[in-house]
Amino acid sequence: MKKWLLILAMGTIITSLTACGSEESTTADKVKSKDGRTVLTLSLTESSPFYQTVEKKFEEKYPDIDLQINAYKTGEQWGQGEFEKYRNSMNTAMLSGKSMDIIEIDNLPLKEYVSKGFLLNMNDLLKQDQTLDKNNVQMNILNGLKMNDGLYTLPLGYMLRVFVGDEAMLNKADAKFDDKTWNWKEFEKVSKDIIQKKSGQDKIYALASYPPEFLFQEMLFENYAAFVNPSAQKATFDSPEFVNMLEQVKQMYQDKIMTSEEAKRGNQIFSSTSITSPMDLIEGPYMLFDQPKLLQSPQAGENVNRKGSRVSIMTQFAIHAKSPVKDEAWKFISFLLSEEVQMLQDRQGFSMLKSVNEKKIEELQEKVKNGEYKLSNAEIAKVPDEQFTVFEQVVQSADQYVDLDVKVLSIAGEESLAFFGGQKTAEEVAKLIQNRVTTYLNE
Repeated sequence: MKKWLLILAMGTIITSLTACGSEESTTADKVKSKDGRTVLTLSLTESSPFYQTVEKKFEEKYPDIDLQINAYKTGEQWGQGEFEKYRNSMNTAMLSGKSMDIIEIDNLPLKEYVSKGFLLNMNDLLKQDQTLDKNNVQMNILNGLKMNDGLYTLPLGYMLRVFVGDEAMLNKADAKFDDKTWNWKEFEKVSKDIIQKKSGQDKIYALASYPPEFLFQEMLFENYAAFVNPSAQKATFDSPEFVNMLEQVKQMYQDKIMTSEEAKRGNQIFSSTSITSPMDLIEGPYMLFDQPKLLQSPQAGENVNRKGSRVSIMTQFAIHAKSPVKDEAWKFISFLLSEEVQMLQDRQGFSMLKSVNEKKIEELQEKVKNGEYKLSNAEIAKVPDEQFTVFEQVVQSADQYVDLDVKVLSIAGEESLAFFGGQKTAEEVAKLIQNRVTTYLNE
């Protein structure tokens, strides 16, 4: 939950970062460093050894470019109200045309920046780039990031949201389902079937250690477009469908299908988790289940056939439309998608290159085969060879990118607690969310 709230709060770059130093000018011409190299500026929320390595490697490849990284944080904690100040100052920098050349764009008002022409459309640059093998790039994810047929951001990596089920339990259930199309009502039916069949002293749950607000987030993520129309600046959180969704969540806890409490190993049917690396495909599932089965999470609305798991972007970069060094900026963006960078150990998330993901999964498979991979409980991981083929399919087919506004999610999350805590009715909470979101969308 803390991570979710942190993501909701994040913004990027304050005005002080828009000045690059005494040796640079602020004209529209290319800026040269003292040694005659072209200056390229990159703004980050926080510095890290990863970006220091990237800077070194990039300048080795392009010795005529001086990459200057400006990070707002260097390990300090974020103070109260600092994120909003950070976001507001970046808005000011954009309006004045004095932003950095390349911007870490996470949790900034991306659609507003695009509509006002602040960001460069990189679509043609990507098509024309001869250094990138488009067949190797996760183009299904990039296509999901497009706005008005334009590509304004490129991610450094991604993570997946998946369901994991106990295959042994699922095989015994009478109720069958297709995880590419199933919804929460089918999930409820399958869970009740298994819970009723299971005998023993310990209570069986569909999901354990899972508070109702977490489940609410899952449903809202999946059904966001049904309640928010950002282009029309409208929301319908006061609709009967949204009220029903809130009540459905609460009912599953009242029926003891779900629980916020912990359950013993073997006493839960499913787990919902974020997968950020090949190791996560083993570590979480095999700690919970002897025979884990990777599934797509249930949908909140009507059945719609999906190809892959839900994708969340780890870090996105954009090029300032008024940058005088657009060519150099694209060289850096393209460099981030090179195997040299994507293979770096400190890079977070799955790679945007299929070949890198395949290599890492193959390396993991070899460790498991040799008995070298141990789970965090010190047990040797026992994963059948055929599972690694499934892992590759899950990672490479990921395409379900949902365009969400983190501020809207924050509002919905905050207000929902009063309903799950019993202080307010679903209708009252829905109206509060509707009013707050409407005000925000019209700001």
